[in-house]
Amino acid sequence: MFSTFFHIKRTHAKTILATSTILLSGVYVPAHAIEAPPKSKQVEEIVVSGAFEGRKVGETILGATVMRQEEIERQLDGSIGETLRRQPGISSTFFGPGASRPIIRGLGGDRIRILDNGLGSIDASSTSPDHAVAVEPAMAERIEILRGTAMLMYGSSAAGGVVNVIDGRIPTSVPENGVEGAIRYGHTTVNNGDEVSGAVNALLNEKGKAQFVIHADGMYRTTDDYDIPGYAESAQFRAAEEAEEADEGGAHEEEEEAYGTVPNTATKTKGGSVGLSAIFDNGFIGFNVHKLDSNYGVPGHSHEEGEEDHAEEDHEHEEESVAIDLKQTRYDLNGEYEADMGLFKKAKLRFGYADYKHTELEGDEIGTVFLNKGYEGRLDMIEKDRGNWGGATGVHVKYRDFEAIGDEAFVPATISRQYGLYSVKEYSTGPWQLDVGGRLEHTKHTADSINTSREFTNFSASAGAGYDLSEAAFIGITVSRTERAPSTEELFSNGAHLATKSYELGDATLGKETALGVEATFSYVAGPISFVVNGYVTSYDDFIYEANLGTQIDGLDVFEFTASDATLYGFETKTEYHAGTVSTETLGDIDIHLDGQLDMIRAKLKGTDENLPRIPPMSALFGVEARTTSVDVRTELEYAAKQTRVSDYELPTDDYLLLNAYVTVRPFESRNLSLELRGSNLTNAEARQHTSFLKELAPLPGRNIKVSMRMEF
Repeated sequence: MFSTFFHIKRTHAKTILATSTILLSGVYVPAHAIEAPPKSKQVEEIVVSGAFEGRKVGETILGATVMRQEEIERQLDGSIGETLRRQPGISSTFFGPGASRPIIRGLGGDRIRILDNGLGSIDASSTSPDHAVAVEPAMAERIEILRGTAMLMYGSSAAGGVVNVIDGRIPTSVPENGVEGAIRYGHTTVNNGDEVSGAVNALLNEKGKAQFVIHADGMYRTTDDYDIPGYAESAQFRAAEEAEEADEGGAHEEEEEAYGTVPNTATKTKGGSVGLSAIFDNGFIGFNVHKLDSNYGVPGHSHEEGEEDHAEEDHEHEEESVAIDLKQTRYDLNGEYEADMGLFKKAKLRFGYADYKHTELEGDEIGTVFLNKGYEGRLDMIEKDRGNWGGATGVHVKYRDFEAIGDEAFVPATISRQYGLYSVKEYSTGPWQLDVGGRLEHTKHTADSINTSREFTNFSASAGAGYDLSEAAFIGITVSRTERAPSTEELFSNGAHLATKSYELGDATLGKETALGVEATFSYVAGPISFVVNGYVTSYDDFIYEANLGTQIDGLDVFEFTASDATLYGFETKTEYHAGTVSTETLGDIDIHLDGQLDMIRAKLKGTDENLPRIPPMSALFGVEARTTSVDVRTELEYAAKQTRVSDYELPTDDYLLLNAYVTVRPFESRNLSLELRGSNLTNAEARQHTSFLKELAPLPGRNIKVSMRMEF
């Protein structure tokens, strides 16, 4: 996640690329993600998105993490959360293989925006961790994790970060040979999973100055229940159950405990899109229609059904498996126009509309239906460079019509509207780089069914400065102050939320959340060594979170959204070392690389020793990689420490150590075909993710062997 503000002079860019170490203008790419693109594509590959899109290496201090296509395919794990989980500073909500949302520096939900080509996912994923994100990483060409002033473009809901999935559904350039595409197939052993995806762009016609390019893509994935090394329930959870049953005079039924497999975790997902772009010398305009259909089981999730008034007498209960049927149809319009427009040199228009339906099935019966219709649009105006100044200004609108129907309708029907105006500026002179930005935003939530409406006007600002200490060393600091309006769930929740085994209570009187953050970075790149460390601290006034009240309603723990002052602080560090090159007769030169990363976060309520819930523990990753023209081999150790700093009524989580290995073979000089063998959790260790609501009921998957093939044409 490195918000590094790392500036590398253009004269050294090729040297850094050659040593597989990219820490460029805040764009951090792991060494094992680098596929040594042709020289003609190197500049294109390292361009970042956000307010300063189009800037080359060394032209901006925008902070970002970039995953290229090779790394995405290597880490691809069904959902966006699990695909990103090994990136520094990132965890996930892991609600089984069907639903997982990224957590950045301990922040998730409405503080993290998941974008689909620059616009929100327009789904219900921020409502609950069991709701999948309607963005498919299998189709991604690159994924960018943005921080710093970039978040001002995307709204107060991006205060914790932005994950932008770029999949090229709307072509922006003409294929070199008139047609280009790729197909990929993968099989996983841990869940007997199969996945196939493909995409193609083709020049359809030329008329006048316009070239029309058509795009089509599709994907299909199916998996069975996934395997684990032991019990689905954790030892401490089973011990607590046994103690409770002993107190009640009963006996714990061992035969009912899932072992070796997590039940109800099978998935089936299919999707595809078609699009058309008209491409001109100075821009393009394109349209795309995308459909996604996903059906997945919810592990550890059952409903208890009584025959009479359960408040007065005991009844027999029946366990019902729960599955989610998610459907979304989405329409997107994107366009860019580059010309002399007074103060501006480029205009970028993006607009998306989606119709989303999410049905929770209790056995064969329909339980709750979540409906979400909405649109999002933005117009970004890129300013001309004036001396040492550059920047962007834009307007942003969002509309959401959300409704839940059925037993779990814990949030009333709500219409949300948001309007934003932002501007960011960048100044560079000599060894100094400065940037500053601000965003004014108005949000309104209207819940007619409870005759309630709330309005918020927020202002957020960010400023950063970076200085080249030498050709090798850089130091930077950023200061930001953000204001976030509470979400509809935080305001209006009132009812049973069985997916998380909770009864949720909102607070319609909540005010806006204010955060003052400071982040510092130091980076060093010289010869074969690169090193970067980021430290950050954020002080929140009225931080909104779900507090466990320690009481129950209908057998469900009561959680209430409340606001308290809080402090979050931590660090991330990454080191890479090019250990040398070994020459061989059969494989040619073999480049040896070592890399390691470490991150830690603490989150506490101010003036107390109370910890915030579900904060990720310290984690680390160490990798060794050997790369040749035709074969890459990598092995890595992934570690998560024990988490004992827990909130009230939250159980600690044991540490775990996972061994992963990767072998990639490119049999042809053209490199258009690649074959990969990936082994995850090779020691079959039990691993539970502290940030998951289901950590006591569903560990991470056990040993998995994945074979995959990718072919480009």
